[in-house]
Amino acid sequence: MQKVIAGVASLLLAAASLVAPAAPVPRVSPEFAIVPPSGSGQTLLLSALKGKVVVMEFLFVKSEHCLRVLRTLSKLQDELGARGFQPVGIVFDPPNTSVDGRQLAATMRDYFKLTFPVGYTSKEAVDHYLGRTQQEILSIPQVIVIDRTGTIRAASGGRGGDLTLEDESSLRNLIDKLLNENH
Repeated sequence: MQKVIAGVASLLLAAASLVAPAAPVPRVSPEFAIVPPSGSGQTLLLSALKGKVVVMEFLFVKSEHCLRVLRTLSKLQDELGARGFQPVGIVFDPPNTSVDGRQLAATMRDYFKLTFPVGYTSKEAVDHYLGRTQQEILSIPQVIVIDRTGTIRAASGGRGGDLTLEDESSLRNLIDKLLNENH
């Protein structure tokens, strides 16, 4: 009987972790290293962008949905970059595939003529930054909005995430609001 109770308790704990809420927002952004793909430049630390409104997109190169958001970030950078907006693209490999995201990231950056930082990292580094557990389903793209003080103000992924961050108009409105805040 004790084994059955222990088994049920284990299952309940596992189920609870699947429905765990995303990390709370707002929260201070952890440090993150933006490593250029294929050795094409120097590593940039996210903290170096403090003072700007940053939108990070964690993406898969072969996802049309991710690429649509990336194109939106490029457009918004053209419009809002002079006011202090800084997009960042972070490519990582999809789990259980042989895709080499490092090479694809460089090709994608060049193809879309992106003028903002694009980096490559491991899925583990993405999970660590997002505070995601192995039991949680990883939805992509993951969009993280960070204000000028280095505080995460909105996130699209995870339970309770704000999917409107993937909509150009909604994202533009939030960025504009954060750019107008006095700190």
